[in-house]
Amino acid sequence: MAAIQNGVCSSHTGVAEFYNGKTVFITGGTGFMGKVLLEKLLRACPGVAKIYLLIRPKKGQDAHERLKLLLCSPLFDPIRKSRPSDLHKVLPIEGDITQPELAISSNDRLTLARTVNIVFHSAATIKFDEKLKLSVTINMLGTQRLVELCKRMTNLEALVHVSTAYCNCDRSEVKETIYPPPMGPDQVTSLVDCLDESLLDSLTSRLVGNRPNTYTFTKALAECWLKENKGDLPLVIVRPSIVLCSFGGPLKGWVDNWNGPTGIIAAAGKGLFRTMLCDPEKIADLVPVDMVINLMLVAAWRIGTTKTKDMPIYNCSTGQRRPITWKHFVGLCFKYMRKHPFSDVTWYPDGTVTASRTLNIINKYLLHWLPAYIMDGLVWMAGGKPIMVRIQDKLCKAATCLEYFTMNEWHFDDENVRILSQQLNEKDREEFCFDVAKIDWEQYVEDYVLGIRRFIFKEESSSIPHARRQVSRLYWLYRCLQVASVMCMWHFLTLRYAPLRQLWGNALRLLIHLARMLPFV
Repeated sequence: MAAIQNGVCSSHTGVAEFYNGKTVFITGGTGFMGKVLLEKLLRACPGVAKIYLLIRPKKGQDAHERLKLLLCSPLFDPIRKSRPSDLHKVLPIEGDITQPELAISSNDRLTLARTVNIVFHSAATIKFDEKLKLSVTINMLGTQRLVELCKRMTNLEALVHVSTAYCNCDRSEVKETIYPPPMGPDQVTSLVDCLDESLLDSLTSRLVGNRPNTYTFTKALAECWLKENKGDLPLVIVRPSIVLCSFGGPLKGWVDNWNGPTGIIAAAGKGLFRTMLCDPEKIADLVPVDMVINLMLVAAWRIGTTKTKDMPIYNCSTGQRRPITWKHFVGLCFKYMRKHPFSDVTWYPDGTVTASRTLNIINKYLLHWLPAYIMDGLVWMAGGKPIMVRIQDKLCKAATCLEYFTMNEWHFDDENVRILSQQLNEKDREEFCFDVAKIDWEQYVEDYVLGIRRFIFKEESSSIPHARRQVSRLYWLYRCLQVASVMCMWHFLTLRYAPLRQLWGNALRLLIHLARMLPFV
């Protein structure tokens, strides 16, 4: 039995050993973080008995078919090669987070209640512009329904709820504690239940208040509700900041979605996106997905071995221990998108970030919309299907959703995370690393770009030399166009203003004179 001294676990049970013989239930297992969690459990905790995934039937596929497709991901290739039988530990539970009782059958609910030891709740809608009704249904009511199920689990040792560091983004300094929202969870639920959706949409901005979207608002409500209603559940909350690709194995740079900065970076690498509203000197609080997952696994171990009645909260962020500015991050992205360019780029990858809204609007019209309309016009005249304006519209909406986070900065206190890391032995600290101080941003961003290339665009490394030649040709075309543009503008100005015309003539004569003075070699 583990001893507890001042709330600190002194158990000699390692993290992997803690999961021996345990049954795990995961919501959101088909999402980006859920896949990484599942893979890490199978790879680093080989003693885990069973892993149940809550899976919603989708697009004509039932839960079993979706699970089979999920396990075909390249992320699971190492396990498929070394321990293929372990994949049979993963079992689907058909259900839906938006429905009463999670739409889980009575037999499956009984199975979960009798067997589950550890629950990871990562199911959520992460769309920033989601309508309030659906966001409340998934992020808050879904959490409530899961808690009701967990309270029936007779052998539950840990419940890990995944929130977000930005659920309290209306504060510049965020500690690892629950802050009360301006409206109580039950009040919001009542409004959502009784108001017509169109009326609710019109009131959303007033309800959300200083927060930028329904996502951060409903995540804050869910945390508040959990604090008030968790009862004796062994609950822990993990709050990641902006989650990007994996830092370590088995696949460095693994990413499988366009969410957050990834879609913008991918578009910039293709030459389709060149300007964004962003304060270049603000800290970009980015965190690798596998470090978040490691923290979740260790957090479950900690609460499961200490048996504390407290509700620990962990801010999983990089801003305090390994900060990087948006300027540095964007610069590194362009650096490695030119070193490892994507195939079939439309234009030379280049761009800028600016904190000036006026300059950004001018840049958008000149660098995004004007080329898009010109290209679509040429395609239309050639009998093709114009798509560039539609692409720019989607990119513009994605960038707008991110502007709040690229124009502001937060201080996320992470003292609990540091203490938790100190409680691990050396082996676990290495295997379940969530020490963000170890991030080498140069190497990480290079892996990120290569990951986008490999896992998003499905491009082999063998295509890089050809892509480099293409980008090199575009570079010289890009520079020639810039020089031509400057010369045309200067020529226009010199024709209209005599002093500039005289200055231009003097400059040319000086250059000719200096050239004549140079000795011939």
